[in-house]
Amino acid sequence: MSETADPLVLDFVEWVAREPRAYAEVIATWKTSCPRLTIWEDATERGYVARKMVPGIGLIVAVTEGGEKLLRTNRR
Repeated sequence: MSETADPLVLDFVEWVAREPRAYAEVIATWKTSCPRLTIWEDATERGYVARKMVPGIGLIVAVTEGGEKLLRTNRR
């Protein structure tokens, strides 16, 4: 897997890295109707972000170790 990412995926991972985000917030903010803009899907498939259930909070999206490495590699 390449550690370079297109700018929108990198922006998305950086946005999630600022703080774990509620799944609903991520989908509302980053959903698109354009089939060529698969930012959420690309970041998830590449292992940069992951969904996880947090008791008392619900489903969140957080950056993985792979996502943190991506940000470091791209000096973000």
